Amino acid sequence: MIKRYPTKQIFVGNVPVGGDAPIPVQSMCFTKTSDIEATVEQIRALHFAGADIVRLAVPNKEAALALKEIKKQVDLPIVADIHFHYKLALIAAESVDCIRINPGNIGDRKRVAEVVRACKERSLPIRIGVNSGSLEKQFEDKYGQTPKGMVASADYNIKYLEDLDFTDLKVSLKASDVQRTVEAYRTLRPMNNYAFHLGVTEAGTQFHSTIKSSIALGSLLLDGIGDTLRVSMTGELEKEIEVGKAILKDVGIAKEGLNIISCPTCGRIEADLVKAVAEVEKRTKHIKTSLDVSVMGCVVNAIGEAKSADVAIAFGKGSGLVMKKGEIIAKLSGDELINKFLEEVEFEAAKRS
Repeated sequence: MIKRYPTKQIFVGNVPVGGDAPIPVQSMCFTKTSDIEATVEQIRALHFAGADIVRLAVPNKEAALALKEIKKQVDLPIVADIHFHYKLALIAAESVDCIRINPGNIGDRKRVAEVVRACKERSLPIRIGVNSGSLEKQFEDKYGQTPKGMVASADYNIKYLEDLDFTDLKVSLKASDVQRTVEAYRTLRPMNNYAFHLGVTEAGTQFHSTIKSSIALGSLLLDGIGDTLRVSMTGELEKEIEVGKAILKDVGIAKEGLNIISCPTCGRIEADLVKAVAEVEKRTKHIKTSLDVSVMGCVVNAIGEAKSADVAIAFGKGSGLVMKKGEIIAKLSGDELINKFLEEVEFEAAKRS
């Protein structure tokens, strides 16, 4: 079992972040926030995909004013993403569930104090979003765009908000590569007990983002670090949610849905295993119960791997086996084989739900 670092719990809307709460998966719309209809449509798509929180860019007054109407039409908690213009945060605070500021570009301390005041009035949390590419001048001059600079910036701003008697915080420390990201989070973690939002920024296309995020976020989660996360991806937002959920599941934190174990292709395979696994994924995607299921292309692998699987299928020459916890319950061929397997998966899921 992974022992999570104990953190102060905050609420983003009705979603708890930190403490012993489940780890929410976030995304960020790429629509112009001022385009209310398009933004609402995208938020609803993210909600349907399983997102827990959504962030919206607020680059101008038109976007800030649009937040009120957007909030009326959606169910997901909204985080307003503010850069440079602190007055936009003051407008956004009237409508959203959390304010994200990058202290490196928001301006002087008085402006940050104004944002804090507005958030206090509505009991909104603040995310301190530190990016390696936009550190305050004093930290970049001293440390460069390094984990030390990121940690120094975060620690400075945390203490400044604490001096303003504000502690409803979550913190992110993002770089565009795995090593700096992981080092920054690991260094800052023992220095406070605030919730951490995990992510690798500007992580690239779906392929590269999946790899970078899996390594960085997976490493931190295994260390017990992380209270919410986003997989930053140049591509479909729904894929961000899919990959984020998969990371939590494969790390062993989220216990929802099937864990499909399938063997690599080799010369022993007696069936079209790629097609079979795709069919299993398609016909079981609705199942939320946590189950281990095994799809094996030959009996050799199945002998060992299927012993611990809740339900397993092993293809052979002309026929195959369906097993439960290593015990053979059916020997069938053709469509009967995979249908029996899926029937048993459904039965086990219903029994445990």
